[in-house]
Amino acid sequence: MKKKYFLSVILFLLSFYLFSALARILTVHVGEELVRTRPFEQESVYEILTDIHSLVAKYFPAVFSISFQFLFVKYFVNNEQKKNEARQLEQKKTESELKMLKAQLNPHFLFNTLNNIYSLSLDNSPKTASAIGKLSDILDHVLYKCNGQFVSLSNEIELIKNYIELEKLRYDDRLEITFDTAIENNIEIPPLLLLSLVENAFKHGAGEDSGSPKIGISITQKGNHFSFEISNTVSSDYVSKDREKIGLNNIKKQLDLIYSGNYSLDIKQASNLFSVVLQINQNNSI
Repeated sequence: MKKKYFLSVILFLLSFYLFSALARILTVHVGEELVRTRPFEQESVYEILTDIHSLVAKYFPAVFSISFQFLFVKYFVNNEQKKNEARQLEQKKTESELKMLKAQLNPHFLFNTLNNIYSLSLDNSPKTASAIGKLSDILDHVLYKCNGQFVSLSNEIELIKNYIELEKLRYDDRLEITFDTAIENNIEIPPLLLLSLVENAFKHGAGEDSGSPKIGISITQKGNHFSFEISNTVSSDYVSKDREKIGLNNIKKQLDLIYSGNYSLDIKQASNLFSVVLQINQNNSI
């Protein structure tokens, strides 16, 4: 197991020879002395030590068969123990990485939201109090309802609605939003996963479009299939930046850790439209 193969072979051959020879010496010079009546002929120690054929054919199986059985059992038990330890370490690693990803997402979301409220306060807008109330509801969800690996889909939808209401305070009537849901079962999904995609649409779509931005959201859940689609218009002169990829990369990492190969994330960017389609197979997910 330590990969010292040459040393292992040498030690095995040496132990095989010594223990087999010792067993034959004890048999001939101790055992026979107790059960046989003299006179009788005995092999000398030298003859025993040089009779390799007898040691291999007769004494090696007798001496080492039980040892091999115990070694096999020990190896099997140790191997299973190491597998269990590896699984536990992998699980802890996954949980740790998920916590790190959430820790990266939450400040990102809060930073953008506080900036929105700050902009309203500079204009002494009467909408500031309403915005703070919406933020309070969102914080309650983030701080107290997102501690587990999964949250209910209904809670995430409610969170998205609160976020949309908060964002709409900035845009008045020039922002057009459609939000359609078709939910068969209230499944569980990773917390803040959908909100991150919605936030991305607002930040890099509506936030960069001085005209009449549009955002479309569709959530569908039927049987074992879950689908989330979001699209946002993009201004013709908007240039994509590396920073906006951080959120999407975090989402991909989180999906890889939780759903492995049981999801698809399709991201498309055209001249004036950016869209994301997330599909999850709930039947094979953990």
